[in-house]
Amino acid sequence: MQTTPIHIQTPLLASMLLSRFTGGQVWLKLEALQPSGSFKARGVGHACQHYVRQGAKQLLSSSGGNAGLAVAYAGRQLKVPVTVVVPQTTSARAIELIRAEQAKVVIEGASWNDAHEHAQQLATDDGAYIHPFDDPLLWQGHASLIDEVAEAGLKPDAVVLSVGGGGLLCGVIEGLNRQGWCDVPIVAVETEGAASLQAAVSAGRPVTLDAINSIATSLGAKQVAAQALTSARDNRVLCYQVSDREALDACLAFADDHRLLVEPACGAALAAVYQRAEALNDKTNVLVIVCGGVGVTRAQLQAWSQQLG
Repeated sequence: MQTTPIHIQTPLLASMLLSRFTGGQVWLKLEALQPSGSFKARGVGHACQHYVRQGAKQLLSSSGGNAGLAVAYAGRQLKVPVTVVVPQTTSARAIELIRAEQAKVVIEGASWNDAHEHAQQLATDDGAYIHPFDDPLLWQGHASLIDEVAEAGLKPDAVVLSVGGGGLLCGVIEGLNRQGWCDVPIVAVETEGAASLQAAVSAGRPVTLDAINSIATSLGAKQVAAQALTSARDNRVLCYQVSDREALDACLAFADDHRLLVEPACGAALAAVYQRAEALNDKTNVLVIVCGGVGVTRAQLQAWSQQLG
């Protein structure tokens, strides 16, 4: 069985163009360059290797796209079959890419929560279910991106990231803590139609959104992981919201500035920089997790732009 990590070490680049918006230096951790197209390769790959070592003969996942592709990629590397349940909102491009990794795709439900419930019914005794965001194994894997930043000799003054179910948030906090960087604040960005973390923080308890109303479907978890809420309480996590239009405009600007396509779920984090978020004004070194996203093409960005007016 493959013992080396499923993910790769991604570039950490200084962005002079984005630095204009903060007054300090903006650093980009380019997780969009992972083999599966997003940061999910880290935690998902770590979890898949763990479960296969424990004897799993097949892997099952539910996903809005990115986690499913990461499981499919990991399964092909580990030579075990994969089934991914996706909601109807998943882009045709994401489904195409998952199938290209030789995984079976099942389309079920209007949101990730529906796909997740259906996936539970497909579970087998000889398989392992890979949750897209709520598993400590995932957080351990995602934390490796902070290890790489530390190895590069950079301690950021702030980290900017997107939040869907909260897996990346939990992983980044774990990485910061094990580096002894507990004083580094995190700007946790959501789109207005998928702000489940903000809802939970405001209520002081887990909250389930009635629906996901955002083109950033990769952020479409109606309720964040309980650990994400705990982390937001115990650490310096600053919730920040952007509109779909702002997230999409950030994707378009980033494509021009850095010649890299990312989906609106990633554009949400980038939008906080392009908007000169107040939390970044006095920061010397800002680390932005460019989490990536597979469900995007130039044509899809144009279609979203027309849809939003």
